[in-house]
Amino acid sequence: MVIKTYDAYTRLSTMETARLTNFIFDHQDGKRASKNAIRKAIQYSAKEIPGLGGYVFVIEEREKILGLAVVNKTGMGDYIPENFMVFFVVHREHRGKDIEPKLLEYTLQYCKGDVAVHITNENQYPKEAFFKENGFNVTHTEMRLNR
Repeated sequence: MVIKTYDAYTRLSTMETARLTNFIFDHQDGKRASKNAIRKAIQYSAKEIPGLGGYVFVIEEREKILGLAVVNKTGMGDYIPENFMVFFVVHREHRGKDIEPKLLEYTLQYCKGDVAVHITNENQYPKEAFFKENGFNVTHTEMRLNR
C-alpha cells in the first residue's frame, strides 16, 4: 500500500486527473458532486487553475485506488481554517478496513494549520462519528444561498 501526494510541485496528468475524478464520482456518498466540480477541486489543489493550491492524497494498492482526499488551501487562518478537505472518499469495498484512519492521519500530518470538512446531511452520522473520533468538532452550521 502506498500513499501518493500531488500538489503544485507534483503535477497530475490529464489522464490521472480523470482517473481521480471518476473514483470520487463513483464512490462518494451523500449529496453527489458533479464530475466538473470534482475536477475543479483537484485542479485547484494541483495549481492547474489559479489559486493557492492544496493537496491530493491517494492511497493505492497495485495501481487500484483505495481512498482519496482532496484538500484546498484557503489562505485564511484565525477565522476560517487554512485547509478545507473538499473530498474524503474511500472505495466502497474497502470501507471499515483501516483505510480511512491511514488516509486521514497522513492528510493531517501533511497539512499545516487547521483543517475543515463539510459533511452533508445525507451521510452525516457515519462520517461525523469518524471525524469526531479523530479530533474534529462541530463548530457551526453552514447555510448557503445557491445562485
